[in-house]
Amino acid sequence: MTLRRKAIPAMTTANRPQAGLAELADRLSEGQLSSREAVELTLARIEETQPTLNAFRRVRAEAARQEAEEADRRLAAGERLPLLGVPVAIKDDTDLAGEPTAFGCAGAFPPLAADSEVVRRLRAAGAVIVGKTNTPEIGQWAFTEGRGFGVTRNPWDLERTPGGSSGGAAAAVAAGVLPAAIGSDGAGSVRIPAAWTHLVGIKPQRGRISAWPEPEPFHGLTVLGPLARTVKDAALLLDTVAGNAPGDPHRPAPEAILPAAGREPGRLRIGLSFRPAWAVHPLRLDPEIRAATVELAETLARLGHEVVEVEPRYGLVGPAQLPRALAGIRAWARRVPDQALLDPRTRTNIRRGAVLGGPVLRAARAAEAPLQRRIGAVFDTVDVVLTPTTAAPPLRICETDDLGPGALDRAMITACPYAWPWNVVGWPGVNVPAGFTAAGLPIGCQLLGPASSEARLVSLAAQLEAERRWDLVRPPTQVK
Repeated sequence: MTLRRKAIPAMTTANRPQAGLAELADRLSEGQLSSREAVELTLARIEETQPTLNAFRRVRAEAARQEAEEADRRLAAGERLPLLGVPVAIKDDTDLAGEPTAFGCAGAFPPLAADSEVVRRLRAAGAVIVGKTNTPEIGQWAFTEGRGFGVTRNPWDLERTPGGSSGGAAAAVAAGVLPAAIGSDGAGSVRIPAAWTHLVGIKPQRGRISAWPEPEPFHGLTVLGPLARTVKDAALLLDTVAGNAPGDPHRPAPEAILPAAGREPGRLRIGLSFRPAWAVHPLRLDPEIRAATVELAETLARLGHEVVEVEPRYGLVGPAQLPRALAGIRAWARRVPDQALLDPRTRTNIRRGAVLGGPVLRAARAAEAPLQRRIGAVFDTVDVVLTPTTAAPPLRICETDDLGPGALDRAMITACPYAWPWNVVGWPGVNVPAGFTAAGLPIGCQLLGPASSEARLVSLAAQLEAERRWDLVRPPTQVK
């Protein structure tokens, strides 16, 4: 079946391509731009867009300026590091010395004394961290709205969510506020906002990026990962922060992922799948998303890959996910200064987490290895699995305000049924832009692989990017 290629929004002077992460690092290294200039441009863009996008929870304006000046001194002295002087952002679930980590919650959280391992690695690479981006309460939802910070909006359509839980990071990168950001993914929280904002989002192998001081966030479901406009930029940021702290329980063999963005993947066997893991609520796949996924599969076939239909045997993966997620919410909520300020649905999930802890949680963890064998059997016949990243386009902002806990769960599962099983097994996945709906809303597809397959997924994603040139397309209007 041949499908008509979806129209993409027209380029304008307002949405012309901005410098990406690698390009900006090169320009700084070559003296074409100072770090202070780059950081000032970023801070100005944050100030300009914050009233509309509301992408940031914390902005480190003065600290970032000081760090930029220090980076310029180091550059002038001949020092070279991967991201020396480059502005980036982290999500507000990540510890940064001198700043609170509120994870989307309201209340007076204290500033922390120490950096997380990922921040330590960003600093070691010379990056300037300009701020912390918005996320829903304890990262629970596929939208970024909350009592603690308000509503974060999608630069492609200000009446839509950028997704969650890394929605602030995705909105900022998609709008060209900064070249790349670090998010986290516990049930699709990098891949879903990447899909809904036309970005590349990498969920790496569990342990590829240390989450220390958290040894296993959400009992192993959550990993950190990059969001960027290009595969190369996402891979560069991934390599920059990859590695382990001494206490990390998961330690995949080190591998440089950036070189894979510059080489051909070879001829692969791609498994196209539309059936999600079983859930209580039936799938309603948007026909435009299905069509875009088929079109991406046809692109892969034209590039020389063999595309076949597959159905991974997910089994009872849901019962292995829910206790880990809810027990993780309950554990994190102990840090909240005033739980009365939390969304009532968060408080319901805290109570659920208490019920599903202990033996139920241990059984969920014990199910992981059998599920890896069951789901991993699909890779006996294919190299990569291709699925939609979401089943629906971006939700309207505040669409779920009046939903109770059960109805909200149903809305999230219905809209986003494809991403979360890969968090249970801990394997890598990459969202790639796959076009637009007739209304101009971004669509994403995910490339999924077995353990430690980031290099193959990145190489395939880079080949698709070279063919489809999604990197040239920006939101059609200037966001203010």
